[in-house]
Amino acid sequence: MASSMTARMFSRRALLRLLIFLAIAFLFSCTLFLWSHPMIIRSGGGSVISHHDAGGGKKPATHPIDTLIKKAEREYHRLMAEETTDLESTAKAYRYRRGRHPPPWFDKWFKFAQDHDAVIVEDFFDQIYHDLGPFWGVDAAKIRTQAKNFEQVVIVRNGTTSQKTDKPRDWMNIWTDLTSTISEWLPDIDVPINVMDESRLLVPWEDIDQYMKAERASRKIVPKPEVITEYAGLQKLDENPGEPFDLDWHGGNYWENARVGCAPGSPSRNVEAATNFSGPPPMPHGFPERSYEGYVMNWTSAKDPCLQPDIRESHGTFVEPISQSTSKFLFPIFGGSKLPMNNEILLPPAMYWSDDPFYSGGEEDHGGPWEEKNPGVMWRGAASGGRNKEDTWTRFQRHRFLTMINGTSVQLAEKHGNGVGKNFVLSSYSTYHLTATQHMDLGSWLNSIVDAAFVNLLCFPPSGDEHCWYTNPFYQTKPGKKMQEQYAYKYLPDIDGNSFSGRYRGFMRSTSLPIKATIYSEWHDSRLVPWVHFVPMDNSFVDIYGILDYFIGTGVEEKDKEGNVFIEGAHDEQAKEIALKGQEWAERVLRKEDMQVYVMRLYLEYARICDDNRDRLGFIGDVG
Repeated sequence: MASSMTARMFSRRALLRLLIFLAIAFLFSCTLFLWSHPMIIRSGGGSVISHHDAGGGKKPATHPIDTLIKKAEREYHRLMAEETTDLESTAKAYRYRRGRHPPPWFDKWFKFAQDHDAVIVEDFFDQIYHDLGPFWGVDAAKIRTQAKNFEQVVIVRNGTTSQKTDKPRDWMNIWTDLTSTISEWLPDIDVPINVMDESRLLVPWEDIDQYMKAERASRKIVPKPEVITEYAGLQKLDENPGEPFDLDWHGGNYWENARVGCAPGSPSRNVEAATNFSGPPPMPHGFPERSYEGYVMNWTSAKDPCLQPDIRESHGTFVEPISQSTSKFLFPIFGGSKLPMNNEILLPPAMYWSDDPFYSGGEEDHGGPWEEKNPGVMWRGAASGGRNKEDTWTRFQRHRFLTMINGTSVQLAEKHGNGVGKNFVLSSYSTYHLTATQHMDLGSWLNSIVDAAFVNLLCFPPSGDEHCWYTNPFYQTKPGKKMQEQYAYKYLPDIDGNSFSGRYRGFMRSTSLPIKATIYSEWHDSRLVPWVHFVPMDNSFVDIYGILDYFIGTGVEEKDKEGNVFIEGAHDEQAKEIALKGQEWAERVLRKEDMQVYVMRLYLEYARICDDNRDRLGFIGDVG
């Protein structure tokens, strides 16, 4: 009997201990859940738990952007250590990096660059060799004939520039003008021009690989006695121009055309085009791949659709471009921008050479002192990016970006959609460890720091005005702002439209801080260092909150015990430093003179690959 009672007492004690243990475990789990899913305080007094994906883990001791800035500064100093200031060292750097002699008339190019105070770093011209490299695998006579017979061509003969075009075109006039400013130093060339917004050449990766093998095999420092130092010219071509080539221009699904330009085994190569564009696009769960703690670490990778198959259903270029006429044949066509898998030869965009203040903001007025600017974000533009429709607009990049930085849209998504909006999905507050959301909800913070709106919703079919019946419920249009007015704000996001954004050079030359997201390559990419000259952003835009939180903080001025004004979490000095370093650098390497230097070098190289003697053509004036 005594042992039975003892057993029952022991069982009750064990059960009590078990219940206490479970209660403690439950409280601990709830605490952990609340810690990783912070409470969103509503301005209306209510509250709700954010259920979005976490992924940030423990807050790092050093902010990732601080680390990226330091790394980028080291890269910039490494780059500038390669600067050359005399013909001999410049030609030596060329031979070391390119594996052959510089092209004929290289000394004329160098003198032009030096006379115009250009910064000469051989790496700055890498885009030229990326673009022209495959043409070493194509017969020179074929290149000449193709170029001669294209519809839109900028022509140089005997130091004089002219053009051939099917009808008057502004871009043709601008690129002809640019070429005319350097034509007295150029050999005879025919420069076919892509007059479309969209890039057009999509040569299969396997073909480009074979062409590049031919280019690498052709690299040789030709002995001095065997070098030919003058171009043959195009007189024989003018006498016998040949017949136009059939380039088999075609349409079809742009992603299907484009992905063949990705390397075998790359993430996008075997991913078929999306067909369902309803709802939000796929967005990163936690940090974007290949990022550093959520922020862009490798700018080249961040822009490459071959590494990001989700871009096929989150960027208008691949959902439905405005126009499409592509070819899979390698052909020497020049344009202002291209995707990494495209094969155009890049020129500085016509918009950059133009004096139109709509793009440049004017050559003189680049914004006032940093301290006098509005401390927030400014964006104005059209709902471009391709042909958005009722069943596809949620997959367009500009629509998504504007919704994600609209405080009201974010509040509605959190209150009624568990963080899922019409065209975006929010991450947990803890993913990027935002300072601002420790003091207020995300939407209220955005409403206090952002002024962003469409000026035209660009409906399809067209509505006849700036409105659009299927996006009117989600966007309120506002009047446009001149570039000079936008420069009055500290932060200027730059988002792709139908192709690249033509305002980027203007933003870079301003005293404001550009925040750039793009999938397009431009002529100047090798001379701009992310986190030193501008702030890079992922094309999903999930890092925009972390970027703005780092630089702006809460956006609310407070006073410490000594009466000093501060903003919790803000890194205003870092923002100012990048903005002003970027502006100073743009005034050294993105001037019109720098475009001339780049294009002159490009044309000399292009003339060489069009010459039957190209394997022996070269400059040896510096060789003893």
